[in-house]
Amino acid sequence: MLGHAGSATNGQAALTARVFPGGGIGTGKAGRLIAAMALAIGCAASFAAPPAGAAATDKHGAWETRCETPPGAAARQCAIVQSVVDEDRPNIALVIIALKTADRKSRLLRVVAPLGVLIPTGLGLKLDQTDFGRMSFVRCLPNGCVAEVMVDDNLLEKLESAQTATFVLFQTPEEGIGVPASLAGFKEGFEQLP
Repeated sequence: MLGHAGSATNGQAALTARVFPGGGIGTGKAGRLIAAMALAIGCAASFAAPPAGAAATDKHGAWETRCETPPGAAARQCAIVQSVVDEDRPNIALVIIALKTADRKSRLLRVVAPLGVLIPTGLGLKLDQTDFGRMSFVRCLPNGCVAEVMVDDNLLEKLESAQTATFVLFQTPEEGIGVPASLAGFKEGFEQLP
């Protein structure tokens, strides 16, 4: 059911290095989308651990809004963020980020999982009791590995109406660890993003 960003996502991790140092990737629609997505990936670490100037601007249930100006960007970007820790394994912590891309044409759900996850299996997503498939990992950062999915209208509707999202990560092919996150306040927080 999940529609990940596909080959563009895999290519955008490689493009990130060319986008930020000043190298252009084109001004066409596809180039702007890839640049916006690359910028959003680059922001994952800073939303997960915001600098002193990136304070929460609003709280919606389990979610808080964080805004910052990414390096090289002309405008602030906002996201709703939630951090969760597995009750049985306190070393398993996730940072969940939902945002609209800088061009405001796409929506992303991004999860920063701890280092040591099994990358090829991806990150499973269940909304209440419905399995929505797996999110692909796109890159690893010093503070964790980033999985993401483009949020289409169907997924957005489910995120807004469900009570709980369970993210399933794998440290071995046989062992999936489900980490629940409350979706209370998701709809209100996401709707208020600029």
